[in-house]
Amino acid sequence: MVCRSAARTHVGTVRRRNEDAVLERAEIALWAVADGAGGHERGDYASGRIIAALRELGAAPSGLPRIGEVKRCLAQVNSELRAKAAAIGSNALIGSTVAVLLIFDGESCCLWAGDSRLYRMRAGRLLQLSRDQSHVQDLVDRGEIAPEAAASHPLANIVTNLVGAFDQLILEERRDRLEPGDVLLLCSDGLSSALGPEEIAPILAGAPVAAAADRLIERALDQGARDNVSVVVVEYAG
Repeated sequence: MVCRSAARTHVGTVRRRNEDAVLERAEIALWAVADGAGGHERGDYASGRIIAALRELGAAPSGLPRIGEVKRCLAQVNSELRAKAAAIGSNALIGSTVAVLLIFDGESCCLWAGDSRLYRMRAGRLLQLSRDQSHVQDLVDRGEIAPEAAASHPLANIVTNLVGAFDQLILEERRDRLEPGDVLLLCSDGLSSALGPEEIAPILAGAPVAAAADRLIERALDQGARDNVSVVVVEYAG
């Protein structure tokens, strides 16, 4: 299995602190983006703790055991963040979104909590693999607002799940077969709120992973990037 990848993160044009964190471990086919919950205590600590814990995972196992290991790792971080928040006060929250990509046996496994996203580019078509765990996505699913109205909704930044939000962490999961040439993107909402699929797709289709990652950040900054912006671009060569 051969994968090429690149990870980038930027504070954006407004925020003073970068509460995003990224992980690139191509040697064990594991990548992640975490976006600390802004407006709460120590969002940067939460995202950093997630990435640090995933970085500590060893080279083995792979496949299904690896998925279980990642889930246990994130569950442990969830417990740590809950305990740390409880020590501050009953209403405290130390939390972060997470989007994780694992590749093994010709398959991708996506795990996520919150609204950090995973996409796949194949044969010129960009597909969103993850479903936002957010208030506006729930409104879309119930037919109360149109999908194109979600990004500009006044409650667009309200997520319904985070690592650290609840005593039990429940991750969404999706597995798919990969084809050589597939390009996968993990990103924080700083990117997805700045660039639509029609802007992301040609960047992923037209450049090597490092150049694509740089270009995505540049385009988000061109659009104002009011939030932190993080991307991980992964090309599966087979």
